[in-house]
Amino acid sequence: MADRPDDVNALFSIWLVARATTDLLDRALASSGLTADEYGAYSVLVREGSLTPSQLAEWMAAPATTVSSYLKRFEARGHVRRARDADDRRSSRVTLTAAGRRTHRAAAARFRPALAAVVTALGDDEARVQQSLLRLRGAIDEVRSRL
Repeated sequence: MADRPDDVNALFSIWLVARATTDLLDRALASSGLTADEYGAYSVLVREGSLTPSQLAEWMAAPATTVSSYLKRFEARGHVRRARDADDRRSSRVTLTAAGRRTHRAAAARFRPALAAVVTALGDDEARVQQSLLRLRGAIDEVRSRL
């Protein structure tokens, strides 16, 4: 990014970083068949095992309608399955299928070199940047909860 103009604020800078990150990951993942956002959703499902659509929406900080369209796409690919939530029969739980996990593993093989390159570029600042990002996410979530 070029020199930062004086009128650029923290939220705009975050937006710029988010857009650049999405572009980087879309390029890295292009041959995997997943976009950056899809890879993120699959990664959350890998990490958590199974989630309700509402929980996935919370993780993704996305509207329920957006998550619903993602899940329909994933189901059409045969990458997720839904089962009734035992605790809340009105809801379902979403899990990745074996095909979804294979697709995620293949995408992860393309993600890792991009991650390694960014970590290398950050050098000794990587841990500090990670801590700052976690603090930033907490601050943004706090403000979001009040809106």
